[in-house]
Amino acid sequence: MSQKAKTIFQANPKTLRQLKVLIILLPLVITSVTRGGTQTVATDPGVRGGPAGVGAPLAGLTDNQTAYFNAGLNDFMELQSVLGSIADTGVGLGPRFNGESCGQCHAQPAVGGTSPSANPQVAAATDQGATNQLPFFITLNGPVREARFPFAPDLRHADGGVHDLFTITGRSDATGCNLAQPDFRKAAADGNLIFRTPTPVFGGGLVEAIPDSAIVANMRSQLDRKRRLGIAGRPNTNGNDGSITRFGWKAQNKSLELFAAEAYNVEMGVTNEIFPNERDESPACQFNGTPEDATHFDENGTEFPSDVVKFVLFMRFLDQPKPAPSTPSIENGRQIFQNIGCALCHTPSYRTAKSSVTALSNVNVNLFSDLLLHHMGPGLHDHISQGVARGDEFRTAPLWGLGQRIFFLHDGRTTDLVKAIQAHASNRNLWYPDSESNAVVGNYNRLSVREQQDLLNFLRSL
Repeated sequence: MSQKAKTIFQANPKTLRQLKVLIILLPLVITSVTRGGTQTVATDPGVRGGPAGVGAPLAGLTDNQTAYFNAGLNDFMELQSVLGSIADTGVGLGPRFNGESCGQCHAQPAVGGTSPSANPQVAAATDQGATNQLPFFITLNGPVREARFPFAPDLRHADGGVHDLFTITGRSDATGCNLAQPDFRKAAADGNLIFRTPTPVFGGGLVEAIPDSAIVANMRSQLDRKRRLGIAGRPNTNGNDGSITRFGWKAQNKSLELFAAEAYNVEMGVTNEIFPNERDESPACQFNGTPEDATHFDENGTEFPSDVVKFVLFMRFLDQPKPAPSTPSIENGRQIFQNIGCALCHTPSYRTAKSSVTALSNVNVNLFSDLLLHHMGPGLHDHISQGVARGDEFRTAPLWGLGQRIFFLHDGRTTDLVKAIQAHASNRNLWYPDSESNAVVGNYNRLSVREQQDLLNFLRSL
C-alpha cells in the first residue's frame, strides 16, 4: 500500500465522518446536476402508461351491431385445439400453426393490438404435450413472430410463404400425427429467414371505408415537395378489379374478410370457407372434415355466422386509438412532424365515404398513413413480393396507437423508437434503390435535441 493510501486510511474519525457524508450526498448532487443540466441526446419516452386508449367499439353502433362486436370479440379471444374437445376451445388447430388464438398475439395494449411483452408462443410450443422445440428467435420477452423463407431451398427460386413455427405432434388431441418443424437454423445460415410481427387491427372498418379516390388524391398532392425529398409511393392493387388493397405489412389484402380468413388458416391452421384446404395434408394429421370453420346453419342470432365473419365484424366495429392529452412539447412535435416531411407518407388523416353502417360514415380516420407502398431500401428489405410490392416496398405503417406499442418495424427488431426512425434510412445496393425516407431521416438528424425530443413525445402520444 502506498504512503498516500496509508495516510487516507489513518485519517482521524472526524475526517472519516465527513467522507461518509460526502459519499451519501454525491449521488444526489449528480442527480441534481443531470436534472438541471442540458439534455444531450433525445430518447424514446417509452411505452405510454395509463389505460389503453383502444379496444372499445365504435360510437353509434346499433344494439345488433354491438352484439356482433361482442360475439366477434369472444371468438377472437377463443383458444383453438385440434378437435375442439378441450374445454372452452374451438376446433381446427394445425397441423401447423404459429399461435392458438387471434387475441394471444393481437394483445398490446388491448385486444386487437400487436405483440404483448410476454410472448404466448413460448407456452403454445408445448401445450397439451406438444413436442416442439422453441425456435431460437422466439423468446419470452421478445415479439410474437411468424417466419418466412424468401427463397426455395435451392436459394434461386422464390418462396416467400409463411413457414409455421410449430406442429401438433405430441399433443394429446393429435394422436398419430408426426411432423417435423422447419429447419430455421439452416434457413438463417443461408440468409433465407425473415420475420413478421402482428399488425394491429384497430379501426379496421374505418380503414376499409376510405375511398380509393381519397388515397389517389393524397398520393398526387404536394408532388414538388415529395420529389425534393425523394418520396414517391404507389398503391398495391387487386389484380382483377384494380381496387386498392390496404391491409397487411405490404397492403397485400383487399378486405378484412380476406385478412381474417387467411390469418385463421395460416397462423392457426383452421380451414374456413375462404381458405378451405389444409396447408399440410399429411394423412395421419387430418382429424376433421373441412372447412373446420363454416356458417352454422343450425344456430341462430350471433351464433349463425362463421368465426371468420365474426372476426370481421369485431375488427370492422373496433374503434380507432385515442391519443394522449396534448402538451406544449407534443404540439411542437406535431408541427415538426409536418415540417421535416414525416407527414408526407404518414398522412395524419383521411375521411370515410358514406357507409351502410352509420357509425362508419363520414368519419375522420386519424391513422397517420397514406396506405401506399414505399421503397424502404436495403436496410429494411425482406426479399418478399406481394401483389405489386417488391422486396423492399412496405405499406406506410399507421402510427395510431404507437404510444403504447412495444416492438417496432415489420420484424420487431427494436423496442427503441429512435432506432426505428434511424432504420428507415439506407442507401441503394445492387438489388434495391435508396430508401424514400433518407432525406426525412436526415432532416430529423439535423434537428436540435429539444426538437427531436418533442417529436418523440408527439409520436408516443399517438
